[in-house]
Amino acid sequence: MTVPLNLGTAALLSGAALLWASNAIVGRLVHDMISPFALNFVRWLLACLLLLPLAWRVLRSDSVLWQHWRAYAVLGLLGIGCYNSLLYLALKTSSPLNATLVGSSMPIWMLGMGRLFWGTPISGRQILGALLSIAGVVLVLTRGDIQVLQGLQLVPGDLFMLLATLIWSIYTWLLTRAPGAPEFKGDWSMFLLAQVVFGVLWSGLFTTGEWALGMFTVQPSWPLAAALAFIAIGPAVLAYRFWGAGVRRSSPTVAGFFANLIPLFTAILSVLVLGQVPQLYHAGAFVLIVGGIWVASRR
Repeated sequence: MTVPLNLGTAALLSGAALLWASNAIVGRLVHDMISPFALNFVRWLLACLLLLPLAWRVLRSDSVLWQHWRAYAVLGLLGIGCYNSLLYLALKTSSPLNATLVGSSMPIWMLGMGRLFWGTPISGRQILGALLSIAGVVLVLTRGDIQVLQGLQLVPGDLFMLLATLIWSIYTWLLTRAPGAPEFKGDWSMFLLAQVVFGVLWSGLFTTGEWALGMFTVQPSWPLAAALAFIAIGPAVLAYRFWGAGVRRSSPTVAGFFANLIPLFTAILSVLVLGQVPQLYHAGAFVLIVGGIWVASRR
């Protein structure tokens, strides 16, 4: 079912995409300072500490969390433990171009997962919207030169990114079906902390394995500390809050199209940070991606 968008919902989903675009840039900048699983663990441990003053009641013994702990353990595993770890792992070997191109398939996987597991019908408008959105991603990443695609070579990181995309699609659908969520009475911090608690445990387990394999690396520095603080507040707490609210207001399929704003926002942030001049293909990509969102979400 397609769900019409209002400006508030679009702003929430776009805000999440903008914060995750900044996460990709920061993750790439610090990939030599800290290993992928350790980065994800520290990020979410800090996010957990930030949420505790707001949502500590969710950890009480009589909380609905413990009645449905298996469901929230799965949400924490998919959306926090696996997705982010695989994303940082992909950036170790995959180029930003490859990783983002693979991630641009998100709308297709979101439609497919909904159809396969929940019987959600797929409309022709949604398929057209997905194709327009992917075309916009390709345009911005190739800088308008389609020959760039001929030089692409698959690396292990691309497979990690594909797996991460599949996992995020399932996680997004499960968000709308989380048992006990209404009993949180709209308290977003409690709903998020219920996932983060298990996500930290999963991330810690993965980091332990990373250490046992001799792949654990941390080079303490002020730049790394600043990066960790930023990704814990923005791409973790705020972005997940925005995404969860946006998904509940629209639908997983509509929300999936907004993920393709991430490469566009990444390009725009690069322009702002590096002082580059915006190009015509940026405008073309914006029209295609937003056009895909509009086509897919209209009745």
